[in-house]
Amino acid sequence: MTPSQHTSRDRQVATWLLFCAAVVFGMILLGGVTRLTNSGLSMVEWKPLMGAIPPLSEQAWQETFDKYRQFPEYRKVNRGMSLDDFKSIFMFEYLHRLLGRLIGVLFAVPLLYFAWRRAFRPGLTPKLWLLFFLGGCQGLLGWYMVKSGLVDNPRVSQYRLTAHLGLAVAIYAYMLWLAFELLDRPREHSAQAISSLGRCSLVLVALLYLMILSGGLVAGTRAGFAYSTWPLMGDSFIPRGLYAGTPAWLDMFEDITTVQFNHRMFAYLLVVLIVAFAGWVYRSGPAGRARRAVSVLLLALAAQVVLGISTLLLHVPVPLAAAHQGGAMLLLTAALYTSHVLVRPQPGA
Repeated sequence: MTPSQHTSRDRQVATWLLFCAAVVFGMILLGGVTRLTNSGLSMVEWKPLMGAIPPLSEQAWQETFDKYRQFPEYRKVNRGMSLDDFKSIFMFEYLHRLLGRLIGVLFAVPLLYFAWRRAFRPGLTPKLWLLFFLGGCQGLLGWYMVKSGLVDNPRVSQYRLTAHLGLAVAIYAYMLWLAFELLDRPREHSAQAISSLGRCSLVLVALLYLMILSGGLVAGTRAGFAYSTWPLMGDSFIPRGLYAGTPAWLDMFEDITTVQFNHRMFAYLLVVLIVAFAGWVYRSGPAGRARRAVSVLLLALAAQVVLGISTLLLHVPVPLAAAHQGGAMLLLTAALYTSHVLVRPQPGA
């Protein structure tokens, strides 16, 4: 195979991965909307194959609704809900699960086709099968999360929700990274500069990932509704009752005041670190793609800060909260691309 044929196949595979990553991005947004509209517990059964078909008659809808009425969310939260109201929350969860199945098809069929055509670079095939395995685990983890809300307390576990979100984000990030590798071209930078800046950029990616997990805890504990003020939390910057539980360390996962405070502090830290990192790249980093990537990173950071503050002040409206979650994903995307530009060593270095 000629070098041009290798390049063409790399681009085809990269385009497929970027398309799948875009659909996963949409899946994460739809999952956020499903959570924000309290729709996630409307489907009380998990049928990986037959569950792709929604109720098609009024009788089928009534039977599905009757099953939902046997569980705590109806009895404790939505008692008296009409069938039409149930249909609206059911469809959010149904579409979320349907999109998950679609992602599986969109990934598996081209994977088998490209493997048959031997279109993958050496060493790429195991990474792609790992992605496929992680996608299957994500489906199982999603149902494991839902099951936590079908018991006495009609709220899903914040730990399981955060794990479900974290795995989805990890799959998305890994897809992007593989696509960036396939599309990469040689650059003219000093290996030392790429190495030093690259290590710091990877740290930023890791911190942004942890920040998204922190947001999962905020969502799972509904901590975003606790304090709708900024920059103060209530009447002070450091609220009363912080880490007041026993044991104190558990508050960072379960106490709504502590969870929201930690999320805010993490955000402030990231703003400082990203701005400082961008200044370093502008002063001493490589010109060209790296500086353009950092500029996009700063724009994504500014948008995310505005979305986060607005979501708090307006008491977590669904469109704005979903945009905030999408902004976090765009910020991570910009950080991943920046890191890729800086980390890849010079050929022969």
